Amino acid sequence: MEVQGRIKMIDETKTYGNNGFRKREVVVTTEEQYPQHILVEFVQDKCDLLNSYSVGQMVKISINLRGREWVNPQGETKYFNSIQGWRIENLQQEQSTDNMPPVPPMEAFEPADDLNEEDHDDLPF
Repeated sequence: MEVQGRIKMIDETKTYGNNGFRKREVVVTTEEQYPQHILVEFVQDKCDLLNSYSVGQMVKISINLRGREWVNPQGETKYFNSIQGWRIENLQQEQSTDNMPPVPPMEAFEPADDLNEEDHDDLPF
């Protein structure tokens, strides 16, 4: 699954417990009729994927939905959901290059050294 939108907030990496569990959160605002602010968490080594991103960038995040069950001390069962990111892509670079036609390398162009100004062609312009 994927979430696409503009980065609204990137939190710092936080470490929990003695085992060094790491988590970093990012909020992405979708661009649709009713924009949604989606919180996506990156865990462990995936936290570092956010280092090269900043607020305002358009991104596409590949996600997994996670769910877990917890029984509180009173014996009641509660359920929690989370959205975990595992890949993030910058959409602004893709969009800017998609609109540009490919340019051949300079070696593909031959210099026009053999032009003779006295040669006239019959083109009307």
